[in-house]
Formats: sequence, C-alpha cells, structure tokens
Amino acid sequence: MRVMMPIVLAATVFAGAAAAAKPPLSEVAEVEDKLLAAAVGWEISEVCEEISARKLKALGEAWELKARANELGYSNAEIKEHVESKAQKKRMRAKGEAYLKSQGAIYGQPETFCAVGRAEIAKNSAIGALLRAK
Repeated sequence: MRVMMPIVLAATVFAGAAAAAKPPLSEVAEVEDKLLAAAVGWEISEVCEEISARKLKALGEAWELKARANELGYSNAEIKEHVESKAQKKRMRAKGEAYLKSQGAIYGQPETFCAVGRAEIAKNSAIGALLRAK
C-alpha cells in the first residue's frame, strides 16, 4: 500500500494539472463548430419563413455536445458559463453573421437566407441537418 501511495498522489496531481490546462471551450473546435452550426441554423429559421428549425434534433445534439464537453473534462458549471456568457454570445453572433454573409445572406432580404438554408440542407451539412424546408 505504501508503494501505491506515491503513484496515486502523482496521478492525482497530474490529473489536476491536466484539468487546469484545459483550453477555453471557445477554442475546442468540436464544441465551437457545433455551437456555430446551431446558431446559424437558428438564424436562418428565424429569418426565412420557408425553413424551420428541427428543434428536437437540435435539443438532442445539445445534450450530446454537453456530454462530450463533460468527457473532455469541462464541468456543467463551466459549460453553462460558456453558453450563457454575453461575450460568448456576441462573439458567436459575429461569427455566424460573417458565415452567413460569406454564403450570400443579406439582412433585410429573407430570400437570401432561404437560399443559404436550402443549400445547407442539400449538402446535409451540420447546419442543414438542423433545418427543414416547409
């Protein structure tokens, strides 16, 4: 037992150091990309009357994303803080708007959002998977 104690202690210290070294969730690509897809999909469904959000699919993906973030070592409190942060929301909004603009969407012209949405659905992209043409 005395031989195991240093190993257990070292493992505990290492695990603590690894947890402290986690990057912010905004720098975890698999999390950031899915949050961006959800934000863009929601924006398309809000602007384009011809496309609706697949809300149950989005909810399922949100739970999967939370579980994955937990697997990566992020606590529920860290996840909640990230998604509810005003700065994070503002940053994600800017990223989403930039993506939509790069795809040809123009605010004030809903048909351009519809075109982007239909293209995303046709590609079965992460964004398109969260949308449904009415």
